[in-house]
Amino acid sequence: MKDAFGAPQSLLVLGGTSAIGLATARRLIARGTRTVWLAGRPSPALAVAAESLRALGAEVRTVPFDALDTESHEERIGKIFTEGTIDMVLLAFGVLGDQAHDESDPVAAVRVAQTNYTGAVSAGLVCGGALQEQGHGSLVVLSSVAGERARRADFIYGSSKAGLDVFTQGLGDALHGTGVHVMVVRPGFVRSEATAGRAESPLATTPEAVATAIELGLRRHSETVWVPGTLRMVMTAVRHLPRPLFRLLPV
Repeated sequence: MKDAFGAPQSLLVLGGTSAIGLATARRLIARGTRTVWLAGRPSPALAVAAESLRALGAEVRTVPFDALDTESHEERIGKIFTEGTIDMVLLAFGVLGDQAHDESDPVAAVRVAQTNYTGAVSAGLVCGGALQEQGHGSLVVLSSVAGERARRADFIYGSSKAGLDVFTQGLGDALHGTGVHVMVVRPGFVRSEATAGRAESPLATTPEAVATAIELGLRRHSETVWVPGTLRMVMTAVRHLPRPLFRLLPV
């Protein structure tokens, strides 16, 4: 359950090496979160991430998780819920892909779509059902402003995030009134190791800023969070631009 200050006591991060996922875990541990599950592919990076959170005073456990192995999701995630209450799930896994390469390699493009959308649909449904069964909890899903409108520069990635965003909104409606809170987070360009070397947008943000917005969204019981907040108005305008004009933008 959440403490008197609204902080979840237990957190499950799907995508245990995600920069945003770890920044969120650090922020919540500072606010009182005591148990953290990091779910991801076994690797030295996952072990290092777990140790870094233990150093902050949390009990941290790791569990093998592969977004593409959807047949294992129910068993792997279900086992976590049988071992204790989970107050918050952060679905933070995903891949950016390489647009220029993936356009000429359909297999690579499908991998992006399967990771970001199919894998998230599977994990989201499993987590949503488990949270509903326990009668409370929050499911926070990292979407992206890239899903708001297809851009020439990243339409493969953007289309996968668009599907994820719509799915999460629908799941939130399906779980409304069950005690489960579903929140979509739409960051802009996030400076991290995963985006190193890529051209930044004028409204670039950081994992720590996204973590701050997530915590505030939890406190407010928000359904949608934009990071930074000004992107909401920007994307409202961009969404309604006629396509001939949109194609002229340097995006």
